[in-house]
Amino acid sequence: MANKILTLFVIILLVTNLSYAQTRNPSAKITLEKGEKVWAGVINDGHLMPFQENYVMDFAEDNKYNQLQPLILTSKGQYVWGSEPFKFDVGNNEVVITDPNNSVITGRSGTTLTEVRRFVSKKYFPASGMLPDTMLFAAPQYNTWIELNYHQSQESVLKYARAIIANGLPAGVLMLDDSWQEDYGFWDFHPRRFPNPKEMVDQLHKMGFKVMVWICPFVSPDQTLIYNQLSREKAFLLEKTKPTDTWESVTNPIMIRWWDGVSAELDFSNPAAIKWFNSQLDRLQKDYNIDGFKFDCGDMLFYPPNALSMGNVTPNRHSELYAQFGLRFPLNEYRACWKMGGQPLGQRLTDKRHTWEDLQKLIPNMIVEGLSGYTFSCPDLIGGGLLSSFANPDSIRQDLIVRSAQCHALMPMMQFSVAPWRILDSQHLAAVKKCVETRMKFTPLIMKLIRESAKSGDPILRNMEFVFPNQGYESVTDQFMMGDNLLVAPVVQPGTNGRNVILPKGTWKSDDGKEYKGGKSIFINAPLERLPYFEKVK
Repeated sequence: MANKILTLFVIILLVTNLSYAQTRNPSAKITLEKGEKVWAGVINDGHLMPFQENYVMDFAEDNKYNQLQPLILTSKGQYVWGSEPFKFDVGNNEVVITDPNNSVITGRSGTTLTEVRRFVSKKYFPASGMLPDTMLFAAPQYNTWIELNYHQSQESVLKYARAIIANGLPAGVLMLDDSWQEDYGFWDFHPRRFPNPKEMVDQLHKMGFKVMVWICPFVSPDQTLIYNQLSREKAFLLEKTKPTDTWESVTNPIMIRWWDGVSAELDFSNPAAIKWFNSQLDRLQKDYNIDGFKFDCGDMLFYPPNALSMGNVTPNRHSELYAQFGLRFPLNEYRACWKMGGQPLGQRLTDKRHTWEDLQKLIPNMIVEGLSGYTFSCPDLIGGGLLSSFANPDSIRQDLIVRSAQCHALMPMMQFSVAPWRILDSQHLAAVKKCVETRMKFTPLIMKLIRESAKSGDPILRNMEFVFPNQGYESVTDQFMMGDNLLVAPVVQPGTNGRNVILPKGTWKSDDGKEYKGGKSIFINAPLERLPYFEKVK
Protein backbone atom coordinates (compact mmCIF):
# COMPACT_ATOMS: atom_id res chain seq x y z
CA MET A 1 0.00 0.00 0.00
CA ALA A 2 2.82 2.39 0.90
CA ASN A 3 4.49 1.78 -2.48
CA LYS A 4 1.22 2.49 -4.32
CA ILE A 5 0.78 5.77 -2.42
CA LEU A 6 4.36 6.76 -3.20
CA THR A 7 3.86 5.95 -6.88
CA LEU A 8 0.61 7.97 -6.99
CA PHE A 9 2.37 10.88 -5.30
CA VAL A 10 5.15 10.84 -7.90
CA ILE A 11 2.60 10.77 -10.75
CA ILE A 12 0.70 13.73 -9.27
CA LEU A 13 3.96 15.63 -8.78
CA LEU A 14 4.96 15.08 -12.38
CA VAL A 15 1.57 16.11 -13.74
CA THR A 16 1.26 19.25 -11.61
CA ASN A 17 4.74 20.41 -12.56
CA LEU A 18 4.53 20.01 -16.31
CA SER A 19 4.91 23.76 -16.71
CA TYR A 20 8.23 23.56 -14.85
CA ALA A 21 9.57 20.49 -16.64
CA GLN A 22 13.34 20.39 -16.89
CA THR A 23 15.88 18.07 -18.47
CA ARG A 24 19.61 17.69 -17.89
CA ASN A 25 21.59 16.79 -21.02
CA PRO A 26 25.26 16.64 -22.01
CA SER A 27 24.13 18.05 -25.34
CA ALA A 28 20.67 19.34 -26.02
CA LYS A 29 18.55 21.63 -28.08
CA ILE A 30 15.41 23.64 -27.62
CA THR A 31 12.98 23.91 -30.49
CA LEU A 32 11.58 27.35 -31.17
CA GLU A 33 8.04 28.13 -32.22
CA LYS A 34 7.44 30.52 -35.08
CA GLY A 35 8.26 34.00 -33.81
CA GLU A 36 9.79 32.78 -30.53
CA LYS A 37 12.68 35.07 -29.55
CA VAL A 38 15.88 34.28 -27.66
CA TRP A 39 18.02 36.20 -25.14
CA ALA A 40 21.11 34.99 -23.26
CA GLY A 41 23.38 36.15 -20.46
CA VAL A 42 26.05 37.67 -22.72
CA ILE A 43 25.87 41.28 -21.61
CA ASN A 44 28.16 42.87 -24.19
CA ASP A 45 26.16 41.30 -27.02
CA GLY A 46 22.82 42.60 -25.78
CA HIS A 47 22.51 44.77 -28.89
CA LEU A 48 22.38 41.55 -30.95
CA MET A 49 19.32 40.34 -29.04
CA PRO A 50 16.83 38.96 -29.53
CA PHE A 51 19.19 36.81 -31.55
CA GLN A 52 19.17 36.30 -35.26
CA GLU A 53 20.19 33.00 -36.81
CA ASN A 54 23.87 31.91 -36.66
CA TYR A 55 24.80 33.50 -33.34
CA VAL A 56 27.34 31.28 -31.53
CA MET A 57 28.66 31.69 -27.99
CA ASP A 58 30.90 29.59 -25.75
CA PHE A 59 30.72 30.69 -22.11
CA ALA A 60 34.15 29.14 -21.47
CA GLU A 61 35.89 31.13 -24.20
CA ASP A 62 35.47 34.84 -23.49
CA ASN A 63 33.44 37.08 -21.21
CA LYS A 64 33.69 39.91 -23.80
CA TYR A 65 35.01 42.30 -21.11
CA ASN A 66 31.65 42.23 -19.31
CA GLN A 67 29.37 40.14 -17.15
CA LEU A 68 28.22 36.66 -18.14
CA GLN A 69 25.37 34.53 -16.87
CA PRO A 70 25.02 30.89 -18.10
CA LEU A 71 21.42 31.51 -19.09
CA ILE A 72 19.14 31.41 -22.13
CA LEU A 73 15.54 32.68 -22.08
CA THR A 74 12.83 32.75 -24.72
CA SER A 75 9.70 34.81 -25.22
CA LYS A 76 7.57 31.64 -24.91
CA GLY A 77 8.82 30.51 -21.50
CA GLN A 78 11.73 28.22 -22.37
CA TYR A 79 15.06 28.39 -20.54
CA VAL A 80 18.54 26.92 -20.39
CA TRP A 81 20.71 27.11 -17.28
CA GLY A 82 24.21 25.75 -16.78
CA SER A 83 26.03 25.52 -13.48
CA GLU A 84 29.20 25.28 -15.62
CA PRO A 85 30.07 26.93 -18.96
CA PHE A 86 28.43 25.63 -22.13
CA LYS A 87 28.30 26.52 -25.80
CA PHE A 88 25.19 27.37 -27.77
CA ASP A 89 24.33 28.00 -31.40
CA VAL A 90 21.15 29.84 -32.43
CA GLY A 91 19.58 28.42 -35.57
CA ASN A 92 16.49 29.26 -37.55
CA ASN A 93 14.09 27.31 -35.34
CA GLU A 94 16.27 25.86 -32.60
CA VAL A 95 19.04 26.55 -30.14
CA VAL A 96 21.67 23.81 -29.98
CA ILE A 97 23.58 23.43 -26.71
CA THR A 98 26.94 21.71 -26.35
CA ASP A 99 27.55 20.82 -22.72
CA PRO A 100 30.93 19.18 -21.99
CA ASN A 101 30.32 19.36 -18.23
CA ASN A 102 26.88 17.73 -18.17
CA SER A 103 25.60 20.67 -16.17
CA VAL A 104 22.93 22.14 -18.44
CA ILE A 105 19.28 22.08 -17.47
CA THR A 106 16.60 22.89 -20.03
CA GLY A 107 12.96 23.50 -19.24
CA ARG A 108 9.87 25.61 -19.57
CA SER A 109 8.02 27.78 -17.08
CA GLY A 110 4.92 29.57 -18.27
CA THR A 111 4.50 31.01 -21.73
CA THR A 112 6.14 34.44 -21.45
CA LEU A 113 9.54 36.01 -20.92
CA THR A 114 8.24 37.46 -17.65
CA GLU A 115 7.17 34.12 -16.21
CA VAL A 116 10.32 32.26 -17.19
CA ARG A 117 12.65 35.04 -15.99
CA ARG A 118 10.99 35.07 -12.58
CA PHE A 119 11.17 31.28 -12.35
CA VAL A 120 14.87 30.98 -13.19
CA SER A 121 15.75 33.91 -10.95
CA LYS A 122 14.18 32.29 -7.90
CA LYS A 123 15.64 28.89 -8.70
CA TYR A 124 19.16 29.64 -9.96
CA PHE A 125 20.16 33.18 -8.92
CA PRO A 126 17.78 34.26 -6.16
CA ALA A 127 17.81 37.82 -4.92
CA SER A 128 19.88 38.20 -1.77
CA GLY A 129 17.58 40.78 -0.18
CA MET A 130 20.59 43.10 0.12
CA LEU A 131 21.61 46.25 -1.75
CA PRO A 132 24.87 47.87 -2.76
CA ASP A 133 25.43 51.29 -1.21
CA THR A 134 22.34 53.30 -2.16
CA MET A 135 24.33 56.42 -3.06
CA LEU A 136 25.23 54.60 -6.28
CA PHE A 137 21.58 55.20 -7.30
CA ALA A 138 20.54 58.28 -5.34
CA ALA A 139 22.77 60.74 -7.22
CA PRO A 140 25.03 60.79 -10.28
CA GLN A 141 28.43 59.12 -9.96
CA TYR A 142 31.68 60.79 -11.00
CA ASN A 143 34.74 58.93 -12.23
CA THR A 144 38.13 60.65 -12.60
CA TRP A 145 39.38 58.54 -15.52
CA ILE A 146 38.72 60.73 -18.55
CA GLU A 147 39.67 63.99 -16.82
CA LEU A 148 42.79 62.79 -14.98
CA ASN A 149 43.66 59.43 -16.63
CA TYR A 150 47.11 58.33 -15.37
CA HIS A 151 47.75 61.66 -13.64
CA GLN A 152 45.59 61.32 -10.55
CA SER A 153 46.67 63.67 -7.75
CA GLN A 154 45.29 65.21 -4.59
CA GLU A 155 45.19 68.65 -6.16
CA SER A 156 43.46 67.52 -9.36
CA VAL A 157 40.92 65.31 -7.57
CA LEU A 158 39.86 68.16 -5.30
CA LYS A 159 39.72 70.54 -8.25
CA TYR A 160 37.44 68.11 -10.13
CA ALA A 161 35.17 67.68 -7.10
CA ARG A 162 34.90 71.43 -6.48
CA ALA A 163 34.05 71.98 -10.15
CA ILE A 164 31.21 69.46 -9.90
CA ILE A 165 29.61 71.48 -7.13
CA ALA A 166 30.46 74.87 -8.69
CA ASN A 167 28.72 73.86 -11.91
CA GLY A 168 25.49 73.05 -10.12
CA LEU A 169 25.71 69.25 -10.08
CA PRO A 170 24.95 67.30 -6.89
CA ALA A 171 27.64 65.46 -4.95
CA GLY A 172 27.58 61.67 -5.29
CA VAL A 173 30.00 58.79 -5.41
CA LEU A 174 33.46 59.93 -6.58
CA MET A 175 35.69 57.21 -8.05
CA LEU A 176 39.46 57.72 -8.10
CA ASP A 177 40.67 55.65 -11.01
CA ASP A 178 43.95 53.90 -11.82
CA SER A 179 47.24 55.57 -10.77
CA TRP A 180 46.12 56.95 -7.40
CA GLN A 181 48.16 54.10 -5.92
CA GLU A 182 51.92 53.78 -5.58
CA ASP A 183 51.99 50.65 -7.75
CA TYR A 184 49.94 47.58 -8.63
CA GLY A 185 49.86 45.61 -5.39
CA PHE A 186 51.32 48.50 -3.42
CA TRP A 187 47.89 49.76 -2.41
CA ASP A 188 48.76 53.07 -0.80
CA PHE A 189 48.39 56.61 -2.11
CA HIS A 190 51.35 57.82 -4.12
CA PRO A 191 53.15 60.05 -1.57
CA ARG A 192 54.32 62.69 -4.05
CA ARG A 193 50.98 63.12 -5.81
CA PHE A 194 48.86 62.66 -2.65
CA PRO A 195 50.75 64.35 0.19
CA ASN A 196 47.84 64.09 2.64
CA PRO A 197 45.22 61.63 1.35
CA LYS A 198 43.21 61.49 4.58
CA GLU A 199 42.78 65.25 4.52
CA MET A 200 41.66 64.99 0.88
CA VAL A 201 39.09 62.31 1.68
CA ASP A 202 37.84 64.29 4.67
CA GLN A 203 37.35 67.33 2.44
CA LEU A 204 35.47 65.25 -0.12
CA HIS A 205 33.23 63.87 2.61
CA LYS A 206 32.45 67.40 3.82
CA MET A 207 31.47 68.31 0.27
CA GLY A 208 28.97 65.42 0.28
CA PHE A 209 30.90 62.81 -1.73
CA LYS A 210 31.55 59.18 -0.94
CA VAL A 211 34.97 58.05 -2.17
CA MET A 212 35.87 54.87 -4.05
CA VAL A 213 39.30 53.90 -5.34
CA TRP A 214 40.13 51.70 -8.32
CA ILE A 215 41.63 48.31 -7.46
CA CYS A 216 42.73 45.18 -9.35
CA PRO A 217 44.00 41.66 -8.51
CA PHE A 218 47.47 42.23 -9.98
CA VAL A 219 50.81 42.70 -8.21
CA SER A 220 53.81 44.15 -10.01
CA PRO A 221 56.93 41.97 -9.68
CA ASP A 222 58.85 45.23 -9.22
CA GLN A 223 57.36 45.43 -5.73
CA THR A 224 59.95 43.00 -4.40
CA LEU A 225 58.91 42.77 -0.76
CA ILE A 226 55.20 42.31 -1.53
CA TYR A 227 55.88 40.00 -4.46
CA ASN A 228 58.28 37.79 -2.49
CA GLN A 229 55.96 37.58 0.51
CA LEU A 230 52.99 36.49 -1.60
CA SER A 231 55.15 34.13 -3.68
CA ARG A 232 56.26 32.32 -0.51
CA GLU A 233 52.61 31.86 0.44
CA LYS A 234 51.75 30.71 -3.12
CA ALA A 235 49.05 33.38 -3.13
CA PHE A 236 49.51 33.95 -6.87
CA LEU A 237 48.44 31.86 -9.84
CA LEU A 238 51.36 29.58 -10.63
CA GLU A 239 52.89 28.70 -13.98
CA LYS A 240 52.44 25.28 -15.51
CA THR A 241 55.36 24.54 -17.84
CA LYS A 242 54.93 20.80 -18.43
CA PRO A 243 51.93 18.43 -18.46
CA THR A 244 52.85 16.77 -15.15
CA ASP A 245 53.02 20.04 -13.20
CA THR A 246 50.59 20.43 -10.32
CA TRP A 247 49.94 23.28 -7.93
CA GLU A 248 51.79 21.37 -5.23
CA SER A 249 54.86 20.76 -7.39
CA VAL A 250 55.52 24.29 -8.75
CA THR A 251 56.36 27.59 -7.08
CA ASN A 252 56.84 30.19 -9.83
CA PRO A 253 54.03 32.72 -10.33
CA ILE A 254 52.74 33.01 -13.88
CA MET A 255 53.13 36.44 -15.44
CA ILE A 256 49.87 37.79 -16.86
CA ARG A 257 49.95 40.35 -19.66
CA TRP A 258 47.17 42.90 -19.29
CA TRP A 259 46.51 46.44 -20.51
CA ASP A 260 48.86 48.03 -17.95
CA GLY A 261 51.82 45.68 -18.22
CA VAL A 262 52.86 42.25 -16.98
CA SER A 263 52.01 41.23 -13.42
CA ALA A 264 51.44 38.35 -11.05
CA GLU A 265 47.78 37.71 -10.22
CA LEU A 266 46.17 36.82 -6.92
CA ASP A 267 44.62 33.37 -6.66
CA PHE A 268 41.26 33.86 -4.99
CA SER A 269 40.91 30.12 -4.45
CA ASN A 270 43.77 30.47 -1.94
CA PRO A 271 42.82 31.82 1.53
CA ALA A 272 46.27 33.43 1.79
CA ALA A 273 45.48 35.71 -1.18
CA ILE A 274 42.09 36.66 0.25
CA LYS A 275 43.58 37.39 3.66
CA TRP A 276 46.28 39.63 2.20
CA PHE A 277 43.93 41.54 -0.12
CA ASN A 278 41.43 42.05 2.69
CA SER A 279 44.20 43.50 4.84
CA GLN A 280 45.09 46.01 2.13
CA LEU A 281 41.54 47.25 1.62
CA ASP A 282 40.75 47.27 5.34
CA ARG A 283 43.83 49.44 5.90
CA LEU A 284 42.67 51.91 3.24
CA GLN A 285 39.31 52.20 4.96
CA LYS A 286 40.86 52.53 8.42
CA ASP A 287 43.70 54.94 7.58
CA TYR A 288 41.98 57.14 4.98
CA ASN A 289 38.22 56.58 5.46
CA ILE A 290 37.86 55.22 1.91
CA ASP A 291 34.21 54.23 1.43
CA GLY A 292 34.50 51.56 -1.24
CA PHE A 293 36.27 50.04 -4.22
CA LYS A 294 36.01 49.77 -7.97
CA PHE A 295 37.06 46.16 -8.67
CA ASP A 296 38.52 45.95 -12.17
CA CYS A 297 40.15 43.16 -14.21
CA GLY A 298 38.01 40.17 -13.29
CA ASP A 299 38.00 39.00 -16.91
CA MET A 300 38.37 35.31 -17.70
CA LEU A 301 41.13 35.97 -20.22
CA PHE A 302 43.47 36.85 -17.33
CA TYR A 303 43.27 33.23 -16.15
CA PRO A 304 45.10 31.34 -18.93
CA PRO A 305 45.08 27.54 -19.42
CA ASN A 306 48.65 27.17 -18.13
CA ALA A 307 47.81 28.87 -14.81
CA LEU A 308 47.61 26.65 -11.75
CA SER A 309 45.47 27.57 -8.76
CA MET A 310 45.18 26.13 -5.29
CA GLY A 311 41.55 25.23 -5.90
CA ASN A 312 42.15 23.94 -9.45
CA VAL A 313 39.28 26.15 -10.65
CA THR A 314 38.22 27.26 -14.12
CA PRO A 315 38.66 30.80 -15.49
CA ASN A 316 34.90 31.34 -15.01
CA ARG A 317 35.15 30.28 -11.40
CA HIS A 318 38.14 32.61 -10.85
CA SER A 319 36.00 35.51 -12.10
CA GLU A 320 33.20 34.43 -9.77
CA LEU A 321 35.52 34.20 -6.74
CA TYR A 322 36.90 37.69 -7.41
CA ALA A 323 33.34 39.05 -7.51
CA GLN A 324 32.39 37.19 -4.33
CA PHE A 325 35.32 38.88 -2.61
CA GLY A 326 33.70 42.28 -3.19
CA LEU A 327 30.53 41.37 -1.29
CA ARG A 328 32.27 42.54 1.89
CA PHE A 329 32.14 46.12 0.66
CA PRO A 330 28.68 47.61 0.02
CA LEU A 331 30.15 50.44 -2.07
CA ASN A 332 31.52 48.49 -5.02
CA GLU A 333 31.63 48.30 -8.79
CA TYR A 334 32.37 45.40 -11.14
CA ARG A 335 32.62 45.19 -14.92
CA ALA A 336 33.35 41.44 -15.29
CA CYS A 337 31.39 38.75 -13.43
CA TRP A 338 30.29 35.15 -13.71
CA LYS A 339 27.12 33.76 -12.07
CA MET A 340 26.66 36.70 -9.69
CA GLY A 341 23.08 37.61 -10.59
CA GLY A 342 20.93 38.55 -7.62
CA GLN A 343 23.89 39.70 -5.53
CA PRO A 344 24.36 43.23 -4.09
CA LEU A 345 27.07 44.28 -6.53
CA GLY A 346 27.12 47.41 -8.65
CA GLN A 347 27.68 46.34 -12.26
CA ARG A 348 28.85 48.48 -15.18
CA LEU A 349 28.73 47.98 -18.91
CA THR A 350 32.11 47.68 -20.59
CA ASP A 351 33.81 50.81 -21.95
CA LYS A 352 31.92 52.45 -24.80
CA ARG A 353 33.28 54.65 -27.57
CA HIS A 354 32.18 58.23 -28.19
CA THR A 355 30.01 57.18 -31.14
CA TRP A 356 26.33 56.99 -31.95
CA GLU A 357 26.76 53.29 -32.66
CA ASP A 358 27.89 52.63 -29.09
CA LEU A 359 25.23 54.91 -27.66
CA GLN A 360 22.65 52.73 -29.40
CA LYS A 361 24.02 49.69 -27.55
CA LEU A 362 23.26 51.07 -24.09
CA ILE A 363 19.57 50.23 -23.89
CA PRO A 364 19.71 46.66 -25.28
CA ASN A 365 22.81 45.82 -23.23
CA MET A 366 21.22 47.19 -20.07
CA ILE A 367 18.09 45.16 -20.84
CA VAL A 368 20.18 41.98 -20.88
CA GLU A 369 21.93 43.04 -17.64
CA GLY A 370 18.53 43.01 -15.96
CA LEU A 371 17.31 39.79 -17.55
CA SER A 372 20.53 38.10 -16.42
CA GLY A 373 20.07 39.11 -12.79
CA TYR A 374 22.59 41.97 -12.76
CA THR A 375 19.90 44.47 -11.88
CA PHE A 376 22.07 47.03 -10.04
CA SER A 377 23.68 48.26 -13.23
CA CYS A 378 25.35 51.32 -14.75
CA PRO A 379 25.56 52.10 -18.50
CA ASP A 380 29.30 52.98 -18.57
CA LEU A 381 30.36 56.65 -18.72
CA ILE A 382 28.31 59.49 -20.17
CA GLY A 383 29.60 60.25 -23.66
CA GLY A 384 31.95 57.27 -23.70
CA GLY A 385 34.60 55.66 -21.52
CA LEU A 386 37.72 55.55 -23.71
CA LEU A 387 40.56 58.04 -23.35
CA SER A 388 41.10 58.02 -27.10
CA SER A 389 37.56 59.31 -27.66
CA PHE A 390 38.41 62.63 -26.06
CA ALA A 391 42.03 63.05 -27.15
CA ASN A 392 41.04 65.32 -30.03
CA PRO A 393 38.65 68.14 -28.97
CA ASP A 394 37.54 68.60 -32.57
CA SER A 395 36.09 65.08 -32.63
CA ILE A 396 33.81 65.61 -29.62
CA ARG A 397 30.12 65.67 -30.53
CA GLN A 398 28.31 67.92 -28.06
CA ASP A 399 24.89 66.64 -29.10
CA LEU A 400 26.09 63.06 -28.51
CA ILE A 401 27.11 63.98 -24.95
CA VAL A 402 23.63 65.36 -24.30
CA ARG A 403 21.82 62.37 -25.81
CA SER A 404 24.08 60.04 -23.84
CA ALA A 405 23.24 61.87 -20.60
CA GLN A 406 19.55 61.59 -21.46
CA CYS A 407 19.93 57.86 -22.02
CA HIS A 408 21.61 57.49 -18.61
CA ALA A 409 19.31 59.82 -16.71
CA LEU A 410 16.53 57.35 -15.89
CA MET A 411 18.58 54.17 -15.81
CA PRO A 412 19.44 52.60 -12.43
CA MET A 413 22.72 54.55 -12.31
CA MET A 414 24.33 57.40 -14.24
CA GLN A 415 28.06 58.10 -14.23
CA PHE A 416 30.05 61.09 -15.46
CA SER A 417 33.76 61.04 -16.23
CA VAL A 418 34.52 63.65 -18.87
CA ALA A 419 33.63 67.00 -17.31
CA PRO A 420 30.62 68.36 -19.24
CA TRP A 421 31.42 71.96 -18.19
CA ARG A 422 34.84 71.64 -19.86
CA ILE A 423 33.74 70.32 -23.25
CA LEU A 424 30.23 71.76 -23.72
CA ASP A 425 28.94 75.22 -24.56
CA SER A 426 26.27 76.79 -22.37
CA GLN A 427 23.33 75.38 -24.37
CA HIS A 428 24.56 71.79 -24.26
CA LEU A 429 25.66 72.03 -20.63
CA ALA A 430 22.20 73.30 -19.67
CA ALA A 431 20.68 70.28 -21.44
CA VAL A 432 22.93 67.90 -19.48
CA LYS A 433 22.07 69.58 -16.19
CA LYS A 434 18.39 69.19 -17.08
CA CYS A 435 19.03 65.42 -17.32
CA VAL A 436 20.33 65.44 -13.76
CA GLU A 437 17.27 67.41 -12.62
CA THR A 438 15.03 64.81 -14.26
CA ARG A 439 16.90 62.04 -12.46
CA MET A 440 16.55 63.77 -9.11
CA LYS A 441 12.82 64.12 -9.76
CA PHE A 442 12.54 60.36 -10.24
CA THR A 443 15.02 59.35 -7.54
CA PRO A 444 12.20 58.22 -5.18
CA LEU A 445 10.92 55.85 -7.89
CA ILE A 446 14.43 54.57 -8.66
CA MET A 447 15.08 53.90 -4.96
CA LYS A 448 11.74 52.11 -4.66
CA LEU A 449 12.57 49.90 -7.64
CA ILE A 450 16.04 48.96 -6.41
CA ARG A 451 14.64 47.94 -3.02
CA GLU A 452 11.97 45.86 -4.71
CA SER A 453 14.59 44.24 -6.95
CA ALA A 454 16.72 43.30 -3.94
CA LYS A 455 13.78 41.25 -2.67
CA SER A 456 12.12 39.98 -5.85
CA GLY A 457 15.07 39.78 -8.24
CA ASP A 458 13.02 41.50 -10.95
CA PRO A 459 14.88 43.80 -13.34
CA ILE A 460 14.79 47.50 -12.51
CA LEU A 461 15.26 48.51 -16.15
CA ARG A 462 12.96 46.29 -18.23
CA ASN A 463 12.40 45.70 -21.90
CA MET A 464 8.95 46.14 -23.34
CA GLU A 465 8.56 42.39 -23.72
CA PHE A 466 9.05 41.82 -19.99
CA VAL A 467 6.29 44.28 -19.01
CA PHE A 468 3.97 43.68 -21.97
CA PRO A 469 4.64 40.07 -23.04
CA ASN A 470 3.44 38.55 -26.30
CA GLN A 471 2.20 41.86 -27.70
CA GLY A 472 4.80 42.18 -30.45
CA TYR A 473 7.42 44.18 -28.56
CA GLU A 474 10.20 41.56 -28.48
CA SER A 475 12.53 43.52 -30.78
CA VAL A 476 11.95 47.00 -29.36
CA THR A 477 15.40 48.01 -28.07
CA ASP A 478 15.46 51.81 -28.33
CA GLN A 479 13.07 52.47 -25.44
CA PHE A 480 12.71 50.86 -22.03
CA MET A 481 10.61 50.64 -18.90
CA MET A 482 11.63 51.59 -15.39
CA GLY A 483 9.35 49.35 -13.40
CA ASP A 484 5.96 48.74 -14.96
CA ASN A 485 4.69 52.30 -15.37
CA LEU A 486 7.48 54.60 -16.57
CA LEU A 487 8.39 54.36 -20.26
CA VAL A 488 11.61 56.12 -21.30
CA ALA A 489 12.35 56.88 -24.96
CA PRO A 490 15.64 58.77 -25.38
CA VAL A 491 16.84 59.94 -28.77
CA VAL A 492 19.73 57.70 -29.84
CA GLN A 493 19.97 58.58 -33.53
CA PRO A 494 22.14 61.44 -34.84
CA GLY A 495 20.77 64.51 -36.57
CA THR A 496 17.18 64.23 -35.42
CA ASN A 497 14.87 66.25 -33.21
CA GLY A 498 12.22 63.62 -32.79
CA ARG A 499 11.46 59.92 -32.72
CA ASN A 500 8.70 57.35 -32.90
CA VAL A 501 7.59 55.96 -29.54
CA ILE A 502 5.63 52.75 -29.15
CA LEU A 503 2.97 53.15 -26.48
CA PRO A 504 1.23 50.00 -25.21
CA LYS A 505 -2.47 50.01 -24.47
CA GLY A 506 -3.59 52.40 -21.75
CA THR A 507 -3.37 56.11 -21.08
CA TRP A 508 0.10 57.65 -20.92
CA LYS A 509 1.12 61.11 -19.69
CA SER A 510 4.25 62.50 -21.32
CA ASP A 511 6.99 64.66 -19.85
CA ASP A 512 5.33 67.77 -21.30
CA GLY A 513 1.99 66.97 -19.64
CA LYS A 514 0.12 65.72 -22.70
CA GLU A 515 -1.91 62.52 -22.48
CA TYR A 516 -1.92 59.85 -25.16
CA LYS A 517 -4.00 56.77 -25.78
CA GLY A 518 -1.74 53.78 -26.22
CA GLY A 519 -1.85 50.74 -28.46
CA LYS A 520 -0.01 52.55 -31.24
CA SER A 521 3.19 54.27 -32.31
CA ILE A 522 3.36 58.05 -32.07
CA PHE A 523 5.90 60.61 -33.25
CA ILE A 524 7.30 62.84 -30.52
CA ASN A 525 9.23 66.05 -31.10
CA ALA A 526 12.45 65.86 -29.08
CA PRO A 527 14.70 68.89 -29.47
CA LEU A 528 18.11 68.76 -27.88
CA GLU A 529 16.97 69.58 -24.36
CA ARG A 530 14.11 67.04 -24.24
CA LEU A 531 14.17 63.49 -22.86
CA PRO A 532 10.81 61.95 -23.77
CA TYR A 533 9.24 59.80 -21.06
CA PHE A 534 5.70 58.65 -20.34
CA GLU A 535 4.01 57.71 -17.09
CA LYS A 536 1.13 55.26 -17.27
CA VAL A 537 -2.00 56.93 -15.94
CA LYS A 538 -4.34 53.96 -16.32
